[in-house]
Parts: sequence; C-alpha cells; structure tokens
Amino acid sequence: MISGKIPSELGKLPQLASLDVSSNQLVGEIPRELVLLTSVQELNLSHNQLSGVIPLEIGNLHGINTLDISRNNLTGAIPKQLGECTRLRFLKLSMNELNGSLPLEIGNLVNLQELLDLSYNSLIGVIPQQLGKLVMLGPLPKGRFFQQIARAEWFEHNKGLCGDLHGLPSCSSSIIQHHSRNARNLILSIVLPTTVVLLLLVTFVVILFLRRAKPMKDEEKEVPVKNLFSILNFDGEAVYEQFDGKAIYEEIIDATENFDEKYCIGTGGYGSVYKAQLVRTGQVVAVKKLHPQEEAVDERGFQNEIQALTKMRHRNIVKLYGFCSHARCMLFIYEYVEKGNLSAILSSQEAGMELDWNRRANIIKDVAHALSYMHHDCNPPTVHRDISSKNILLDSNFNAYVSDFGIARILKPDSSNWSAHAGTLGYMAPEISYTMKVTEKYDVYSFGVGILEVLQGMHPSDLMSSLSSHGQNMFLKDVLDPRMSLPTLQVAKDVILLAKVALACIRANPDARPTMKYVSQLFREVVKVDLCKLA
Repeated sequence: MISGKIPSELGKLPQLASLDVSSNQLVGEIPRELVLLTSVQELNLSHNQLSGVIPLEIGNLHGINTLDISRNNLTGAIPKQLGECTRLRFLKLSMNELNGSLPLEIGNLVNLQELLDLSYNSLIGVIPQQLGKLVMLGPLPKGRFFQQIARAEWFEHNKGLCGDLHGLPSCSSSIIQHHSRNARNLILSIVLPTTVVLLLLVTFVVILFLRRAKPMKDEEKEVPVKNLFSILNFDGEAVYEQFDGKAIYEEIIDATENFDEKYCIGTGGYGSVYKAQLVRTGQVVAVKKLHPQEEAVDERGFQNEIQALTKMRHRNIVKLYGFCSHARCMLFIYEYVEKGNLSAILSSQEAGMELDWNRRANIIKDVAHALSYMHHDCNPPTVHRDISSKNILLDSNFNAYVSDFGIARILKPDSSNWSAHAGTLGYMAPEISYTMKVTEKYDVYSFGVGILEVLQGMHPSDLMSSLSSHGQNMFLKDVLDPRMSLPTLQVAKDVILLAKVALACIRANPDARPTMKYVSQLFREVVKVDLCKLA
C-alpha cells in the first residue's frame, strides 16, 4: 500500500542489483535517475499507477535481465533504446496505454527466452520482420491448450516454429539454427499474452479468417460457434489453464449446487451473484449468472462487461477472473468481496454502525478514484451508467470496489454515443428524460446521489426533493445518519467537503457538474477547492 512517487534518490544507489516495488499505489512518472542505474539486473514496477512515458534513458540498463512495468498507466511509444538492453530474458510491458508501432530494435533482444508480453496496449502497425531474430522465443509454450486443443494446421505456415504438437517439428538445436537463418519466414506474433483468453480469441480470429479464405470442410461446419470459456489470472497465475472449460463449469455447478438460492449473495437487473468455493484451489469466488431473458439483451450486456472489464486495471474496480458464454448459460467469475454491497450494509442496523464517518468518507473516495480512472484514464473512456449502492462492494477492510458493468458504455470520440435508457431508479440523471446521449456526467450525477446516501444512511429521495425546494435553509447535521454520533472536528471537514461535492454532482445541468478527475484530485488534496465548481 505504498503511495506517492518513486523517489529519484534511488538513483544514488550505484550498486543496486534488484528493485521490486510492484503491487503498490505508486503514482507519477518513472524517474530518469532510476534507469541510469547500470548495475540493476531486475526492475519490477508493475501493478502501480505510474503514468507518463518510458524514459529514453532505459537503454542504459545494459546488464538488466528482467524488466516488468506492466499494469500501469504508461503512455507514448515503446522507446527504440529498449533494444540496447540486450541481456533481457524477461520483458513485460502489458496492460498500459502504450501506442505507436513496435520498434524494429526489439529484434536486438536476442536473449529473450522467458517472456515477451506487450498485450493490452494500443500498438499499431505491422509486426517487424526483425522479431524473427528472437530465436529463443521460437518454441510453442507447453500446456494443455497447445498439447490437446490446438491443431497443427493453425501454425504450420510458420516455417520456423517448433514444439510438442503433432505435425510440428520438435525443438532441436538444428531446428533453432535453421529458424535463425530463415527469420524472414516467421509471421506468427511473438507477443504471446499470458492469459488464456487472448490465446482463445486470437485462435478464433485465425479460424474465421481461414474459413472465409477457403471452403469449410464438412467436419468444420459442425463446430459450435457460441461456445467460449476462458479463465483469466487468479492473482497473477492462470491457475485453471490446465483444465478444460467443461471441467471448470461443472465445478461451479457443484460448488453452487446448480445455482441454489442458498448460495445467492445478490440479485440485479442483469443477473444473480453466487458465492462459490472452488475445490481445486480452495479459493472463494463470486459467480454472476445472467438472467435467462431475451438472448439479444443478455448477449449485449455480456459483451459489454467483457469489453469493459478486460481493459480495466484499478484497485477499486472488481477483478474479472473469467467468463463463460454458452448456449445454456452466460456467467462471469469475479474476485469475491467479503462484506457484500453497500446498500445492504447501510440498511442493516448492526452493519451500518460499523461504517463510522471516516470509513464512509474513504468509501466515497475509493469510488471517486475508480470513476476518474474509467472516465479519464481508460482508452477509450468508459461510462458505467449504473452507479448505485448495490453496485459498490466492500471488502473486509471496508475498501470499496465498483462492480456490475453489464450496461457500461464505451465512449467513442467519433460517435454521438446515443444509447437506450438504462440504470437504477433513484440514481439516474434527469437528462435521461430528454436525451439518450451518454456522457460521463451521467455517472457524476449517480455518484452525487451515492454520496448523499452514504451520509444519510438511506436512499436520499426525500432529501433531494427537499433540496430542490428549500435546500439553502437546511443544516447538514439534520440530514446525517441519525444512528451515528456527529463527526469529530477533524472528520467533520471531510464530511462537509463530501456534502459540497454531492450538491455539485447532482446539479440539473450536466455541464455544471464537476468531472470525476477534479473530484478525485480534490480527495487526494492535489487541488484546492474551487468554489466556482462546488459552491
């Protein structure tokens, strides 16, 4: 939970050989001084919130063999200077916002042998021919997918490829040498994602392309189209990679006794959520099974949630572990968040009392940071469209997580972003009555309603009606949750600020509402309160 920026003073440690600050809350840019440490062999800055570009000086790390800066918010192009780190064996830049084309100089990293992962970015252009020099990455990975599911004809046109797959040559030293001499023939992407879902999706694209390019054989016509199961990373490890989708589905059926009501921990407009303990790992997960409504509606919500969640990496957004799309069922597998949704906690006399004013303020701040990330840091930006207390989950430490992206909408700059009405009654912005255009200010309004609900301890429908008529004559102490003692002087400042933010967020005019980026910065004390925005 280390926050703040990476101190540039670390650059004064000339003998430092390994630096691992992964899985924290670090922000800001990668210090230039850090990539001047010529003795560093391992550098891991992954799973943080670092922004900015990869420093061009990274080429100075001539002795580095492991570099992992994945799962951040890095932008810009991959610097060609990275090709000077010729001792690299492991390179992971995935899950950032890197753009531009892949530099030719990556082909100079001839010692890469463990991993080259550039997935989940915004790279464009062609795969450079120079990547054919990365002969240590030529063999196919070992695993159930390649040994039992994949077919040789999917890969046989890549003449330099080898592996334990029927129909492909084994990876002898002579094959690798031949591969090096014929690097121009390598046309398979060397960027092998670490999650099974990308492997499956790429496979399906290849199959569709081949089917359009040549007539299908009779046996190919019998392959079901709507049958997809994929498990993503469980805490960084694809623990179910070795099992087929049917086995995983059957385990979920067993764990929930065929989705028995006693395992149901929540129900919404798009589906019901069940608690399941998986036998093979002992891990507890949340499984959302979509309601058997009209197929088109289910499919749309399902695809929206996949599209939204697979692009998002934020500590206050619930993690997606896997999904299943089948003719008989559609479901998601999430991390299990222990305390459940905020609405149920607030409505409980006992559980609601656990939420002191400091915890309530932190919950609101967590949601603000998540929405700011969705609106301003995702590419393209995403609007949730259903922010409500039922879609905010709390863990055992009362950290908040935004969940349920079934009706999320990707905002496209070249589109009008028109959409059907959606959301939860009591949280929908007033403009929904006269426009169907989706903007991030829709979420801002719902967020404002959520703040008032947390402060009052119940849905603020009556409060909002009163505010619209004589809000200027109301005292804040009269609307706070009566179950709670008044906040102490120190916490009262936070509560007053939350109330001001809430009133600004529920303004009838969407343009008059603050952005979530401003609100998030305000809660981080990065900016001073602008009374023009919050008054």
